[in-house]
Amino acid sequence: MAAISEPAVFAPGVISTGEYESHAAFSPDGETIYFLKNTADFNHWTIVSSRLRGGKWSTPQVVPFSGRYSDADPFVTADGSQLYFISNRPVDGKPKEDLDIWVVERKGDSWGEPRNLGTPVNSPGAEWFPTIAADGTLYFGSDREGGKGRTDLWRARLVDGKYAQPENLGDAVNSPGDEYEPLISPDGTVLIFMAARKGGQGGGGDLWVSYFRDGAWTPAANLPPPINSPAFEVGPKVTPDGRSFFFTSTRRTFAAAPLEKALTYEELSRHLNSPGNGLGDLYKVDLQALHLERPWR
Repeated sequence: MAAISEPAVFAPGVISTGEYESHAAFSPDGETIYFLKNTADFNHWTIVSSRLRGGKWSTPQVVPFSGRYSDADPFVTADGSQLYFISNRPVDGKPKEDLDIWVVERKGDSWGEPRNLGTPVNSPGAEWFPTIAADGTLYFGSDREGGKGRTDLWRARLVDGKYAQPENLGDAVNSPGDEYEPLISPDGTVLIFMAARKGGQGGGGDLWVSYFRDGAWTPAANLPPPINSPAFEVGPKVTPDGRSFFFTSTRRTFAAAPLEKALTYEELSRHLNSPGNGLGDLYKVDLQALHLERPWR
């Protein structure tokens, strides 16, 4: 298979359709993708999935535990037995205005009932984008009290099967701005995250990288173009085989420059409802194109 050195829209017409799609996650064998279908204002999210069959992705379906509340940021564990996500669904029958982290267990060929992670992971604030390292440490974003800015990145170590009190990742990673989405490498040494902070390419959010060296995180660096752009980049993900990098971008390819000819109404409608129209699309690129300073392992 040819190398993908420039980000390319993933599965156009099936996964990336011109509607707002984002936040990919994969089963361990890479043959099931979980992702979000979103409202155009990016304020309501639904988790859907598609299967790879005969080299083609199937028509996506809403997963059994989503479709009613706003659910987002799926993460599948390395063994495929659990899927973590965030949701505003009620807790103990009480409505929620913020977002909590939930987990659902794999039951044979289907998923069970979601379970709220509770404290100390969830807080009176909002939690975002759960990711788990090989040692069980949970990384996530939160606007809880005690942060460096508005929303920070945190981690909670797994001790005797329970999550310890979350730790802030510190000034090298967090800023007075907003850090939302941490993607941690399995060995816990490479952190790619989404942030809305100074020093980016613009567009309301960029992807950044930091490395854990000698017991500390290195100052975060902005991933250069063509990964980041003046548009909105979110949802970093590395495939289970460690070869491909997925992310979401609202970069616009339609009418980014004057058109060669005037469009008919039918042509205009087709372009406005296709990937590259400025709503979120899923992009795929070889992980090597990021030129990471440490291997993803």
